[in-house]
Amino acid sequence: MSGNSSLSPQHPNSTFPWTRVITGLVAIPIALSVTFLGGWYFTLGFGIIVYLGQWEYFQMVRAKGILPAAKTTVVITQILLVICTISSSLADAVVPVAGTLICFYLLFQPKLATIADIASSILGLFYCGYLPSYWVRLRSMGETSSLQWSLALPSHWPAWQDVPMGFKLTLLSFVCIWAADIGAYAFGKLWGRTRLSQISPKKTVEGAVCGVIGSIIVAMAGAYFLHWPYWEFTGLTLGLMIGIASLIGDLTESMMKRDAGIKNSGELLPGHGGILDRADSYVFTAPLVYYFVTLLLPLLSPGS
Repeated sequence: MSGNSSLSPQHPNSTFPWTRVITGLVAIPIALSVTFLGGWYFTLGFGIIVYLGQWEYFQMVRAKGILPAAKTTVVITQILLVICTISSSLADAVVPVAGTLICFYLLFQPKLATIADIASSILGLFYCGYLPSYWVRLRSMGETSSLQWSLALPSHWPAWQDVPMGFKLTLLSFVCIWAADIGAYAFGKLWGRTRLSQISPKKTVEGAVCGVIGSIIVAMAGAYFLHWPYWEFTGLTLGLMIGIASLIGDLTESMMKRDAGIKNSGELLPGHGGILDRADSYVFTAPLVYYFVTLLLPLLSPGS
C-alpha cells in the first residue's frame, strides 16, 4: 500500500480497480496478523518484505548500468533485522560495520568499482534496510523481553490494556499511513487540479493536503485513546509527520523509478506493481514515530 497516491480526476467510466482491491484485502490481514504476533513472526514477515523490496531497488540500480554489492547488502540487512529483534540498542552499531564490509567487498572485485557502485550499495543499505529496521524496533517496544525465542501462538486475544505498546504504536502508524493513502487517492481523484511535483505528474496538491489531514485525524484519535499528554498537540504533530513522511517516501521512490526509466519497481503484487510501489510510504515513517515516542513524549509527560 503506497501512501499519497493523489491522482488527478479520471474519466467517470474508468474500470474499477478490482485487482488492486483484492490484493489489498489479502495483504492487509496478513500484515495485521504478523504485527499482532510480534517477535520473530514480525521479523520473519517483515524480513521477506525487506528482502523483496531491496532486490527491486537493486534491479532499478542495475538498469542504470551500476554494479552494486547487492548480495552482500541483502545479507547484512537481514542480519540487521535479527539484531533489532534481539537488542535494539545494538542495531545502530551494525550500520558503520556494514558500510565497511560493503566497501571491502567492492574494493576487491576484479572490475574496478565506481563511486556510483559504492553509493548505490550504501543507499540500498540505508533506504531498504536501516530505515525500515525501525519498524522492528517500534514493534518490540513494551515487550516483556526483547529476546523472544518462543514461537508459541497466543491462546486468546488479550485485553487492550495488556496489549504491548509496540503493537499499538505500529498499528496506529499503519492506520495513519492508510488514512493518508486513501485520503490522497480519493480526494485527489475528485478534486485534484494542481500538480504537486514533476516527479509524479498524477499527484496533486489537493490530494496530498487531504492525505495529510486524514493522517492527522487518525493520529489525534490515537493520541486521545492512548492517553498521551497534550493529546491534541501530540496527535497533530504525529499525524503531520507521518503524512509528510509518507508523501516524501512515495515521491522518492517515484524519482528513482523515473531515473531508471521504469513504470513499476516490480510486478509481484497484481494491480499494485512491486513491493516498493506499495511500501515506499513506510520507509521514512518508522524512524520518525520511534523517536517521537522515545524522545518527545517523555519530555511532555508530567513529572519529566
